[in-house]
Amino acid sequence: MSDDAVSRETPPAPDAATGVFSHALPVATRFADLLASDGVVRGLIGPREVPRLWERHLLNCALLAGAIPQGADVCDIGSGAGLPGLVLALAREDLSVTLVEPLLRRSTFLEDAVAALGLENVEVVRARAEGLHGRREFSIVTSRAVAPLDRLLGWSMPLVRQGGELVAMKGSSAHEEIAAAEKALRRHGGGSVRVEEYGAGVVDSPTIVVRVRATRPSQLGLAGTTRDDRSRTRATRSRRRKPR
Repeated sequence: MSDDAVSRETPPAPDAATGVFSHALPVATRFADLLASDGVVRGLIGPREVPRLWERHLLNCALLAGAIPQGADVCDIGSGAGLPGLVLALAREDLSVTLVEPLLRRSTFLEDAVAALGLENVEVVRARAEGLHGRREFSIVTSRAVAPLDRLLGWSMPLVRQGGELVAMKGSSAHEEIAAAEKALRRHGGGSVRVEEYGAGVVDSPTIVVRVRATRPSQLGLAGTTRDDRSRTRATRSRRRKPR
């Protein structure tokens, strides 16, 4: 079957989406529409992904919200189509989310999506993750399908504030990736490492997460994971806002 023969009509939200997204379901549905239309046209997702947008992408990413502390500042590296970062932002208004994406085509889509959805808790940064090393730090750094853990640590851990965590979406090989990344974990100041599962009994394929605690002192002299510690930093940001 050719891509042209694949339906690009946004599939209806499954029953599980009501419980996962709660009051944010209308915004999540609008984002699904954007992915199925502009996302395909701009090459952010393939046409064959449209029929499984909810199960494979939106729900999968929204379940990650259970791993994020209240009021955390989150950096999503290699954000691409906004998975998981944009989904976290619309599902959790208490979070402050920075989407880091180096490609202009993708970062422009993210900016347009943030404006169209009226999200006020999102910042889009066009850059590589390593371009922010020594300049920005966050309580939580997320990623999805970016790289094996040993390489991901080098890009992510310099962005994690001491006491914060790398929270990476992984698959069934999570434990094997941790074993292969033993040297990288020591090199990049990784402390406790845990594998967690979210969504069992809610979705067919639960979200598997690798959490790595950052133990190295912060390069920027920042500490803590609450919004109060970051109020002055966020006051200098400019964000595109539209009413919902």
